[in-house]
Amino acid sequence: MREDKSVLVITHLSQLLDLITGFGGFIVPLILWLTQRERVEAMDEHGKSIMNFQISMFIYALICIPLILLFGLGALGLIVIAILCFIFPIINAIKASNGERPSYPLSMQIIK
Repeated sequence: MREDKSVLVITHLSQLLDLITGFGGFIVPLILWLTQRERVEAMDEHGKSIMNFQISMFIYALICIPLILLFGLGALGLIVIAILCFIFPIINAIKASNGERPSYPLSMQIIK
């Protein structure tokens, strides 16, 4: 296994593809995690964190959709989710470049 912080950084930043393509932010990190987890040190931990965050944000967004009808609370929730999905991949890419562990708040531990 080799230490390759640049691959970890790219994996975190690839989540931002959602802003461009709408769906690449889940597929690209998933592919990078599945193909590199045996080769890159700490990739398994980072990949699981990213996937748990992506799945959690998707679940939260699904919960917000019916809440739009309830005083617009769902719209506010979707805005907060969008901000979190923009900020935390950048923060964790910086952490990965410094050799730190990833930390995605509000992330459910679905993949262990």
